[in-house]
Amino acid sequence: MTAQPHQDRPPGAGITAAPGGLLDLLKVAAVVLDPSGRVALWSAEAEELFGYTAEEAMGLPAARLMVAPENRSLAIELFDRVRAGAIWAGVFPVRHKDGSERQVEFRNMSLLDRSGNVLALGLAADVGTVRRVETDMALSDRLVEQSPVGVGVLGVDLRFTRVNGALAEIAGLPPAALVGRTPGEVMPALGTRRMKSRLRQVLDTGTPVIDQRVAGRTAADPETDRVWSVSHYRLDDSTGRVFGLAVSIMDVSERHRIAAEAIEARERLAVLVDASVRIGTTLDLQQTARELVDVAVPRLADLAAVDVLDAALGGTASALTSSDGGSSFRALAVASSYPTEAIQAADPVGEIAHYGPSRALTRTVREARPIRLPRVDAAMVRHMSRDEHAAGALLDAGVHSYLATPLIARGEVLGTLSLYRTVNPRPFDEQDESLSCELAARAAVCIDNARIYGRERETALTLQRSLLPEEPVGHGALRTAVRYRPAAGASEIGGDWFDVLPLVGDKVGLVVGDVMGSGVRAAAIMGQLRIATRTLAGLDLPPADLLSHLDEIAAALSDSFATCVYAVCDLSRRRCEISSAGHLPPILVPPDGAAAFVDIPTAAPLGVGGVPFSTVALDLAEGTLLAFYTDGLVERRDQAIDTGLQALRQLLTGTAGQPLEETCDVVLDGLFHGADDDVALLLARFDGSPPAA
Repeated sequence: MTAQPHQDRPPGAGITAAPGGLLDLLKVAAVVLDPSGRVALWSAEAEELFGYTAEEAMGLPAARLMVAPENRSLAIELFDRVRAGAIWAGVFPVRHKDGSERQVEFRNMSLLDRSGNVLALGLAADVGTVRRVETDMALSDRLVEQSPVGVGVLGVDLRFTRVNGALAEIAGLPPAALVGRTPGEVMPALGTRRMKSRLRQVLDTGTPVIDQRVAGRTAADPETDRVWSVSHYRLDDSTGRVFGLAVSIMDVSERHRIAAEAIEARERLAVLVDASVRIGTTLDLQQTARELVDVAVPRLADLAAVDVLDAALGGTASALTSSDGGSSFRALAVASSYPTEAIQAADPVGEIAHYGPSRALTRTVREARPIRLPRVDAAMVRHMSRDEHAAGALLDAGVHSYLATPLIARGEVLGTLSLYRTVNPRPFDEQDESLSCELAARAAVCIDNARIYGRERETALTLQRSLLPEEPVGHGALRTAVRYRPAAGASEIGGDWFDVLPLVGDKVGLVVGDVMGSGVRAAAIMGQLRIATRTLAGLDLPPADLLSHLDEIAAALSDSFATCVYAVCDLSRRRCEISSAGHLPPILVPPDGAAAFVDIPTAAPLGVGGVPFSTVALDLAEGTLLAFYTDGLVERRDQAIDTGLQALRQLLTGTAGQPLEETCDVVLDGLFHGADDDVALLLARFDGSPPAA
């Protein structure tokens, strides 16, 4: 430890009435012997050390009072040497009043009284106490001086009085340069108002402050930010006298870095877990892109955008670039962590933007690798923005770092995830790049699924619509109206069909069917069954016979099954014959009557093979309404099908006199809400008298 150098002080400076703690701890006894070796003075500490009171000791020969007979000659010899002017210090055995022998450390010296007589002064202390204090002082001094932890002592004025080598090394100054200076002068990070307040609080209350983290720089390494663990303890003696503070400072920069990296690793893992839950909840392409930017902002970026190659949306993801080497992107989603004009810098959602071959976005998809720009200047921002206005918005927002990551799924580059930092002061680093690649990889598969789903859905819809008939027209006294609604998902589209067929004579065939299964295959099978139905209907077959032939055809179509209801309305006879192959019963609404289900004997679906079909005949009074439908209209996953059937029957009750188009709308408004299955609805009403013969 380094002692404070001597300084000139005014008279009286440093004088205090408080006792010294060290002398109290040693309990130094004072004994004065006259020229004959008799006790002339006896302190209170001597009474405690040797057991004799002053009254008992005064005037007695010290050798006879305190020394065993075998040691008296040596004691007298030492006394004579001291009286002769020598100083003797050492350990001598002393006899206590209780008869025990005590080892006592002495420091003996001669004194002269006013008359010139030579006296002997002995200062004595218990050897055990002296050795313990010596050991404690040596131990504390060596520990502090050799400790790798910076240790210093502050006076009550909060200035250093002593420092060890480790503290001087941390501060980057020689030990002597620290003495007399405040902590803030040595290390600016310790000079804050909050730190000064805590030092004063420890000095006043005695409550230590342990492991307070402080960050900053010192003269030892002025270019590097360091982190220290700082602790403060009050120093006081056994009497309670406060004489300063002890300060310990330990460099924990590496530990802090490891802890920060662990926190960042946990945060990255949390982002990935969040992504696995939040991305890909639907097969909607734009919603999936929106989920991706919502996960990226604000934990990874302040601004994020997802752009997909326009060619990928058209089904040609391998066509990354155009003839000029650039790429066309369609913006799918953009998000910001806070309200900012910078969001206008992203391409408007749904619009197409073309970027040249040198743009970061184009390079990302062309090279199939992330492009990270830790620091971007104004020129770089202008180069990566679509125009000057977008660049200005980004610059005004304070963009300083950029990261573009390719969206790659199943070996194809679909687009990019663009990330910007404006508020977050930290530039994108390798860890951020790794995290963005993980997010992009997970999201790209979901985006690709949504892309394929959308393409399949459009294909199924196109096929379905091409196979369904045009809007049917009336046939004599029979008026019809139809509605078809595709399912919400591509995989559910394709199985339902309807048809209105003019037959020989004054007859009309009505058909509604539903192929079991879904997707393009179901639509293709539906098309074959529809064509077969139209062909068989041209032969003027009874409904049951027509279904029997359809059953054989369906059985030959690779284990395909379908439900179907076929009705032949003979308008001249005002009669309708209906047969069903496992289909839901039609609903009959008589003029001014309640709707009721047509009771048709249950039969197996088409494709089972060899099952006979029954026929029921109905008389058609003027104004009678018949409703044919598929199960998508009345079936829901969260309710029994009977509930949907009864709801349909109630909606049709009393509608015999309403316009058919209006009735169709009422039924769909009441029952169809983005169903999980196709919906086909066919309404037919016998209106008027048969034509004249």
